[in-house]
Amino acid sequence: MNIAGRMVQWIIELYVDGSSTAWEIYVDGSSNKIGRSAGIILVNQEGTQIEFSLKFEFPASNNKVKYEALIAGLKLVEEVGATRVVMFSDSQVVTAQINGEYQAKDPNMKRDLDKTLEYLRCFIETEVKHITRDLNSKVDTLFKLASTKPGGTIKV
Repeated sequence: MNIAGRMVQWIIELYVDGSSTAWEIYVDGSSNKIGRSAGIILVNQEGTQIEFSLKFEFPASNNKVKYEALIAGLKLVEEVGATRVVMFSDSQVVTAQINGEYQAKDPNMKRDLDKTLEYLRCFIETEVKHITRDLNSKVDTLFKLASTKPGGTIKV
């Protein structure tokens, strides 16, 4: 396991009490000429924030990056035993597709949506909310950080 993987495992072990209170997941991401990156903030029931910056090494659209960030956040809170999750994203398209308000007509986006919905089924209760970009500014900063740094960045 690489150093980033060990750090993630250590962070998860610090927060092993998933409890029945909902974890919050805030995500944002972008794909441009510089690269593809995402930011994730996990907030546990005590209000402790765990921040992640991710850099993706594969070609991806903005929506693909946002879906991948959501899935990464879901995997992380699943590791701590969370049973309830509230997710926040400033992507109206992605949140509306997950909530069944928009259809995913593009085959790639449909695949990403299906994968996300599969992960959501791992939890007893889930909620996906659209928030405005200004309310998601801290996560926005994290994904911008990831685009300027090599490898994965982890901050607790």
